[in-house]
Amino acid sequence: MCLIAVAYGVHQRYPLILLANRDEFLDRPAEPAHFWPERTHLLAGRDLRAGGTWLGVSTNGRIAALTNYRDLRLTEPDGPSRGELVLLALEEHLDQVDTRIHKGFNLLYGTFDKLMVHSNVTGETVPLQPGIHGLSNHLLNTPWPKVERAKAGMAQVIASEEPDTEALFTLMADRTQAEDQHLPDTGVGMAWEKVLSPLFIATEGYGTRCTTLVMVDHEGWVTFEERGQAPVHRIRERFRVVTDRTS
Repeated sequence: MCLIAVAYGVHQRYPLILLANRDEFLDRPAEPAHFWPERTHLLAGRDLRAGGTWLGVSTNGRIAALTNYRDLRLTEPDGPSRGELVLLALEEHLDQVDTRIHKGFNLLYGTFDKLMVHSNVTGETVPLQPGIHGLSNHLLNTPWPKVERAKAGMAQVIASEEPDTEALFTLMADRTQAEDQHLPDTGVGMAWEKVLSPLFIATEGYGTRCTTLVMVDHEGWVTFEERGQAPVHRIRERFRVVTDRTS
């Protein structure tokens, strides 16, 4: 994922609302979100090149989503795929790996009512506080234009008793580029910073592949909806958390 907006402990009906755009090379093979045959409690897309995923939820009440950290001026290890970290977080095995061996990332993970954010760039893991948060290719709530736009848009949409899901997907489809003076400097050059600045990225070989919405209510009902462009798909699943099931 390259952009996550999350309303945590804010909405009166849905204590967790998460929106995410996955940005990736268009020729990287992947499967849309589905319940994995070998892990039937896991709902996630699958990266067919490395076998991991970028975002997933489980029927026993866990969620994990990852964004890459972009700064070409950093010297990074040529480590394993970061997609494995999402699976480890969903299975509660994240402590089995030294995350410093991976290229830079941010990982939002935990149970639906207790979320954490880990960055292997800073080495810190912090609890997510109630509020509306944004996470892109820097640290949590770094005020990049796309992050600020996503947070403000989410706040506006979820102000109603029943959030308008179409409005949330429309928000994440925003292709407005940021003005030059507000662009970050991550070492890719200002032309590319501008191309990468919208919520929804569209270039010839790279861009937003899918948008995912996860909503969890107070009764433990989870609504998961994914809409994709490469390949084109629309998936909607609804289930209730099974608290006594082991993974």
